[in-house]
Amino acid sequence: MSFFDPVLLLPCHSEIHNRKTTATLDLSGKMFCSTDDKPVMFEVVKRVKQEYAQSPYNNHEYLPILGHEGFRQAATELALGEDSPAILAGKAFGIQTLSGTGALRSGAEFLVHVCKLNTVYLYDSDWRNHTSIFANAGFTCIKKYSFSINKSQDWCIDIDSFLEDLNRATEKSVVVFHVHNPAGMDPTQIQWKLICDVIKKKRLFAFFDFAYQGLVSGDPDTDAQTIRHFVSEGLELFVAQSFAMNFGLYSERVGNLTVVMNNADNIRSFQSQMTLTNVSKFSNPPSMGACVIHKILTTPQLRNEWLLEVQKAHLCITKRRINLFLVVQKLKTPISSQHIWQQDGLFSCLSLTDSQRNHLRKHHNVEIHPSGNFSFAGLHQSNLEVFALALDESVRRTF
Repeated sequence: MSFFDPVLLLPCHSEIHNRKTTATLDLSGKMFCSTDDKPVMFEVVKRVKQEYAQSPYNNHEYLPILGHEGFRQAATELALGEDSPAILAGKAFGIQTLSGTGALRSGAEFLVHVCKLNTVYLYDSDWRNHTSIFANAGFTCIKKYSFSINKSQDWCIDIDSFLEDLNRATEKSVVVFHVHNPAGMDPTQIQWKLICDVIKKKRLFAFFDFAYQGLVSGDPDTDAQTIRHFVSEGLELFVAQSFAMNFGLYSERVGNLTVVMNNADNIRSFQSQMTLTNVSKFSNPPSMGACVIHKILTTPQLRNEWLLEVQKAHLCITKRRINLFLVVQKLKTPISSQHIWQQDGLFSCLSLTDSQRNHLRKHHNVEIHPSGNFSFAGLHQSNLEVFALALDESVRRTF
């Protein structure tokens, strides 16, 4: 008899995660990898990390509970723009968190326990952990809004269903948006403006998951247009930022919760309450990654080097996208593939049945999202054709 007998094996520890094989191909999008399956390390980040390690000022002191002040400011400016009216008016600021997941959790807890909100809308093919993040934070009503893609006609977003669900949301509900979602298909800027109008009309709270800034278009400012439009419309909102993939600092867990509010007088009370929220989880955030990012973003030469490396990474992802499309076309795989090269960013979506996806996982050790979403971050020259052949076989066998 053991205290741990009631502990159940969770679905996230699926068969593929326990296989002892190097053939497993995880395309769920965790890391941007090179041809040796190792995470890509940006050269400017590597150099600044080395300088930080050798600095006499690096004495491993605790950071304040709300994080590295310079990093928080730089991260907020990266999301909203240095000339953002909200920043200049003192109505926007950042809170350092444990990557993007930590930003979502800290923000969710604050909205539940301090703002007394209890309803959140997640999109219906969201990341697996988002439901548990908001449920464990205390949200008692978790609903889904439609983010369906018409896979039979032009692979366009069904914006009418999207807006219809938002219009049905109750006032003061939280809505989680992805500036670049795991389906690889994002609303157009015109559609985002329609979405913004509904958020204003229904008095909903927008919570953006912003994990890949710069890697979608190659330009961080372009990728932030949607968030900046919402801010320009006078909306209060949260932005959960991750610096894992766009700086290659996966294990450093560097994140920021950007907060935009309409009344600057509320900032001190917000920060005092957020101190209580964070101190019970991790007390003080880690310093090295925050120091490295702060140095890069606030040093013009280093920032320009980083921007060039972001553009290089974006071009690499685009090349992978085109190459996969060409191989699938060459194999004449009986599946819709035109959208693969028409989309942008890290993700795409395959029109697979459950049996096709299960065959891909069980017989070829390929892991993709249950919805058919997959990431180009883990797909490269060494495994792209392997994936294409596995996809072709799985589709033909179960067609």
